[in-house]
Amino acid sequence: MKLPNDEKAVVSETKITGYLLSIKHREGRSKAEFFTQLGFTADAWEELVSALLRHVADNEVAKVEDSPFGKRYIVEGELFGSGGRKAIIRSVWFVETGEDIPRFVTAYPLQRRI
Repeated sequence: MKLPNDEKAVVSETKITGYLLSIKHREGRSKAEFFTQLGFTADAWEELVSALLRHVADNEVAKVEDSPFGKRYIVEGELFGSGGRKAIIRSVWFVETGEDIPRFVTAYPLQRRI
């Protein structure tokens, strides 16, 4: 199963620059180091957004979790960085009850292939 309405998926700039690519963020620091190794930078944060949207379009949903507020979708598969670098990641997306727009929550490595 693919992420429902993946063509409507939203990834906020703040989530990328303030978390996934921020070495200053206490919880996001290790993720920033990982994504930087794939060639992504905060100055060109849109490249990571594009890669995440491609990741979610190309890969299947591995798990769906229900919550009182909506559904959490977990997608696992390759993420392509620059210069042919790639890695296996898990991305998490959330669709609020009554909505149809998947919103990016987080991503992290499962297995490196750089």
